[in-house]
Amino acid sequence: MARPVIAVPSYPRLREGKIPGWGTPAYAVPALYVDAIRRAGGIEAIVISESLDELAEEIVERADGVLLLGGGDLDPSSYGREREAKIVGANTERDAAELTVIRHALDRGVPILAVCRGHQLLNVLLGATLDQHISDTPGVEGHGVPFVEDGAQLNDVAMDPGSRVARAMGAERAQCSCHHHQAVHAPGEGLVVTARSTDGLIEATELADPGGPWVVGVQWHPEDTAATDPAQQALFDAFVTESLRSGVEQGS
Repeated sequence: MARPVIAVPSYPRLREGKIPGWGTPAYAVPALYVDAIRRAGGIEAIVISESLDELAEEIVERADGVLLLGGGDLDPSSYGREREAKIVGANTERDAAELTVIRHALDRGVPILAVCRGHQLLNVLLGATLDQHISDTPGVEGHGVPFVEDGAQLNDVAMDPGSRVARAMGAERAQCSCHHHQAVHAPGEGLVVTARSTDGLIEATELADPGGPWVVGVQWHPEDTAATDPAQQALFDAFVTESLRSGVEQGS
């Protein structure tokens, strides 16, 4: 049986000279995501995030699953809020392109695994808003520091028994690698919260309809520790398995 193809929108275009020795601009995807997909038996199809608005429907039609990556902050205009000074790395073109991909994937019933920024995008598409800087919120514990080397922090995350994320990981509690300063206030329409950190922060959401497609968003970074933590790799395994099943059912 053919392995499932996972569409992976890339990071935004890297400027000339960003990669030493390259004299031209480039596109990139962190290798840890690709490694986890391959260990799970999937084939990554890296698609360029720029101009995805024009190609999103065709890409989703050809893909068996969609993996949404971490990265820069969402521009608050995407959820109807004013931009605060703490916003880092916002890219409205990437926001618009990936929101379009999510919409087509949901419409077609294609499985989605949405990581960190991707989790936020999934919720924003369905009407949620974000806390733009949780680091200034009283009672919120450390969740790592984004955009810096060695900024990750392991946090204890509790998952709801019977949820998709708990079944996928084979656990109801896990140590999860975090490096984010934004978070979802409340789940988007049609989503339900299925995991929280010890300080109550939303760490996972998924479709409320148990009979709906496999759509899971996690605020942490499972790819960071998937090579050494079976529970984190199991999340990718479940996603790829669901993508294979969905692809067979849809004849892709």
